[in-house]
Amino acid sequence: METFLITLTLVALAGVGVFFVLAFVKGKRIRLRNFLKSGGCLFALLVIALMGACEEPAAQEDAAAASAEAEDHEAEEKAKQEEDKKAEEQAQKELEEQEAKEQAKKEEEEKAKIEEEERKAKEEEDRKAKEEEERKAKEEEERKAKEEEERKAKEEEERKAKEEEERKAKEEEERKAKEEEERKAKEEEERKAKEEEERIAKEAEKASVTVSQEQAADKAQDYLRYMAFSKSGLIDQLEYEGFSKADATYGVESIAVDWREQAVIKAQDYLDYMAFSKSGLIDQLEYEGFSKADATYGVESITVDWREQAVNKAQDYLDYTSFSRQGLIDQLIYEGFSKEHATYAVDQVGL
Repeated sequence: METFLITLTLVALAGVGVFFVLAFVKGKRIRLRNFLKSGGCLFALLVIALMGACEEPAAQEDAAAASAEAEDHEAEEKAKQEEDKKAEEQAQKELEEQEAKEQAKKEEEEKAKIEEEERKAKEEEDRKAKEEEERKAKEEEERKAKEEEERKAKEEEERKAKEEEERKAKEEEERKAKEEEERKAKEEEERKAKEEEERIAKEAEKASVTVSQEQAADKAQDYLRYMAFSKSGLIDQLEYEGFSKADATYGVESIAVDWREQAVIKAQDYLDYMAFSKSGLIDQLEYEGFSKADATYGVESITVDWREQAVNKAQDYLDYTSFSRQGLIDQLIYEGFSKEHATYAVDQVGL
């Protein structure tokens, strides 16, 4: 209403202005008419003003009522909006909760699915690991069985080879023992035959024994009571005493002497005051007139630590001359000691 009155007022003011201007522009006849029209517009303006003045309280009341109604409506709208908002928020919340539940359910299902897949994968892995372990265990068992079988076969082969070797060694040893026994029996037989021949010859010669021959025999016996001799050595000693070659030979051959035993005694005598290697002592006995067999028998019949003999010999050399380590080892080897014994002896004397 207020807007309508304002519009009418503006139209009336415009009419007053227009007709007032026309009153001065047109002719006199029209000027009056225009003045009248202008006055009518002014009157209309006054009427409108009065109407606006009269209707203002009512308009104010209507405006107040409309404002109150609008406020109520606005409050209702606001309350309704709040309710709608709350309802919307509640619906959104419920929707979110529903979505959250669905998401949680989906996640739970996915988690369960993953766990199931992991479980199956683990079971498959465990199965494969078990199968691999069983396969390896089986292979290891088969390998051990094969190795055990090969070991037993090898041991059996080695045992048979060893038995065969022992059998051959035993046969060889028995053969050698038999040959040695036969050789010794033959030597013993030959020795007895020779002694018998010598005895017969001595008995045959006994009737023609001279005083000088008897003296030679007695002297030979005297020497053998306190000193060991070889047969040739004792003959030489009697010749040195002035007996003839024939009488000395007769004197030695007419007495009973075990020349091998004499070699044993002579070997021990030498070791009592001088160090020897085994071969060196055999050579020394041969030099004294013993046969190779008697000299070897004499040396092998005594108990000797040949390493200790090497040590004594090394010390004897160092007592009267100087040697380098290698030079002393070479000298001991030259004397008949083994390289092992010579090295041991040089180590013991600190060279």
